[in-house]
Amino acid sequence: MSVVAVFPNAKQRSGMYESFYLRAVSPNEPVGVWIRYTVHKRPGAPARGSLWCTVFDARRGRPFQHKLTSEDLGVPGKAPSASGEAHAWPGKAPSAPTAGWISIGEATLSAEEARGTCGEASWSLRFASAEPELRHLPRSWMYRAPLPRTKLTSPAPAATFEGTVELPDRSLNLQGWRGMVGHNWGAEHAERWIWLHGIDFAQDGDAWLDVALGRIRIGPWLTPWVANGALSLEGRRIPLGGLGARGLLVAETSKRARLSLPGPNGLTLDAHIDTLAESIAGWSYADPDGSLHDVSNCSIAALTLTVRQPGATPARTLSTAFGAAYELGMREHDHGIPIAPFPDG
Repeated sequence: MSVVAVFPNAKQRSGMYESFYLRAVSPNEPVGVWIRYTVHKRPGAPARGSLWCTVFDARRGRPFQHKLTSEDLGVPGKAPSASGEAHAWPGKAPSAPTAGWISIGEATLSAEEARGTCGEASWSLRFASAEPELRHLPRSWMYRAPLPRTKLTSPAPAATFEGTVELPDRSLNLQGWRGMVGHNWGAEHAERWIWLHGIDFAQDGDAWLDVALGRIRIGPWLTPWVANGALSLEGRRIPLGGLGARGLLVAETSKRARLSLPGPNGLTLDAHIDTLAESIAGWSYADPDGSLHDVSNCSIAALTLTVRQPGATPARTLSTAFGAAYELGMREHDHGIPIAPFPDG
């Protein structure tokens, strides 16, 4: 996983955000974790880092949520940037080789492990993946160009975890849990977005889905939905969506969604996502300009996929009772999901 943090090279006058995140779900029960290491930088201001910890358990009602923000932000082993926004990891020379991606206080994330403490929660996790990185945008130049304003990849679109997450009232052993590791950054969030990840399907334990959809505001106009991602099925990675793709259909709320995603050679993937309202975490995300989105995320969602290909009958169905993550970013506030009392920005 050749992943490099973007924030140390941010110009002082520019605004930006960056997020490294991981999710893991139990193979036996509707319990999952979603942990984020994020950077938020307003124009002309230094970057700040935040840790976000969410633990879902359908048997216990509302998810555990906590967030911690720190000025102590850096990349392990990296020398300070010109704007002083990154620091060297203690005890290492600036030129020392390292696999570290980001450090926030004593919390660290690298290509193999995640460690941190966030309020009354702490974690010490290791993860491994045989899958190569998924780069959602179809052209490499898109990661260098001003548009799209949000860039995203999944360094590990399908990963296996081990380690523990400690909570005030219990300890979770993540041995053998499945999930993913993601990375996104940009000058601003999409006006509206959906992120969908699925793993541990009953019909194919090696299959996975990782797709992001977005609508962009350009002046007074809101663009149609654009989807980018992939389905891995029987060892074959099938690209989904893309600019100019026809047949994309989206019907979404904070609690459920139906998607129809076009693929190559006439392939169509229909996705039906469902959640329990009590198992959805609500967060507030800030853009660099200070504007806010409400975000709903359920990382123990039910997902059914139907794969249809011209000339192939019958259609292929994949389902998981709680192995999906469904996230909706939105401007409205009347969605009925309680927003955690932690400010962003």
